[in-house]
Amino acid sequence: MNGRPNIVLVHGAWADGSSWSGVVERLQAAGYHVTAPQFPLTSTDDDVARLRQVLNMQDGPTIVVGHSYGGQVMTALGTDAPNVVGLVYVTSFALDQGESLQALLAQGPMPPALAHLITDGRGFMWQPQDDFVQHFAADVEPQRAMVMHAVQQPIADSTFPYQMGVPAWRSLPSWYLVATEDQAIPPEAQRMFADRMGATIGEVAASHVAMVSHPDEVTQFVKTAAESRTAMPAGRNRR
Repeated sequence: MNGRPNIVLVHGAWADGSSWSGVVERLQAAGYHVTAPQFPLTSTDDDVARLRQVLNMQDGPTIVVGHSYGGQVMTALGTDAPNVVGLVYVTSFALDQGESLQALLAQGPMPPALAHLITDGRGFMWQPQDDFVQHFAADVEPQRAMVMHAVQQPIADSTFPYQMGVPAWRSLPSWYLVATEDQAIPPEAQRMFADRMGATIGEVAASHVAMVSHPDEVTQFVKTAAESRTAMPAGRNRR
């Protein structure tokens, strides 16, 4: 590993691990050990359990990178974050203790990418094609965005009222990449998350799926975080 931390990538709602493909390819080419697992999106507790399962398989210090709802998953690790030495939020939710996505979204008008979600009979939420292509993945080539929509993984509606416990970012160094053209999480909300965490902040002129449309910039941001934690021993989680 040459002292480099492992990198675990956490996908968000209406996506899977393949959404990180461009970033995975670039990080691997730079010599990083990368894991981009599939999360069930059946509940936040299930997703956090999957993340801990993957983290326990890492052989040393690890940077966790979360996109969108993936930020909720890694934040919910709380004080039980095996091997983790840093958190990187890529246009993602970074809740504080006692907050929920439901309460947060109720504070203002629903973002365009989330305005027409379809809930099926089992309580899973889906993105309609027009909103996905025009708002969620607005800067992705339309044909590719339609494929991404076709393979979307729905998320359980129970994840929205989930109330956050002690957030992992309270005890771990954090980085936040703001997507300035995001129509799912408003950029001003992203900056609020980053500021209150005391995160190292970067910006990219991208839609919500910045890791798909701007993999070079996202990869460089992740590498910057990883390089700052190089040779950090596992278990040294404090800032």
